[in-house]
Amino acid sequence: MTYRVCLVCMGNICRSPMAEVVLRHVLERHGLDHDVIVESAGTGGWHAGAPMDERALRTLVGRGYDGSAHRARKFTDDWFDRYDLVLAMDRDNLSFLQGMAPEGVEVRLFRSFDPASPDRAEVPDPYYGGQDGFDEVLELVEAAAEGVAKHIVDEIR
Repeated sequence: MTYRVCLVCMGNICRSPMAEVVLRHVLERHGLDHDVIVESAGTGGWHAGAPMDERALRTLVGRGYDGSAHRARKFTDDWFDRYDLVLAMDRDNLSFLQGMAPEGVEVRLFRSFDPASPDRAEVPDPYYGGQDGFDEVLELVEAAAEGVAKHIVDEIR
């Protein structure tokens, strides 16, 4: 059985696609790339079909990741039955997703899987800032991705 996870931010051009690329890499390193499907989406659809933000892509490439295939998508309420785990990048998107989730579906913050992260910590939106914001997002995503991978291993094994 394939385990499916969706990472969600606002527009699906910065944080969630960066997390998608990093989490795929971590899962591959753990030998789980054939057992887990990682996707991302945004709560808003205004960027649907667009590639990743150029700054986010450049940040990933600088650390050896490839995000060139990404195209933004909008998360819709009928997607909850597609995924075993839905992770929001911040509290606003978490609240939005929880409001549309069917009863009994758990939606969590991505950084809740980082043991060094304060409770309910967010991945900040770098879109309106400079390059340092994208660098910070990558560091936070890399730290949490290991915890997400461990959680998935515990779920599927």
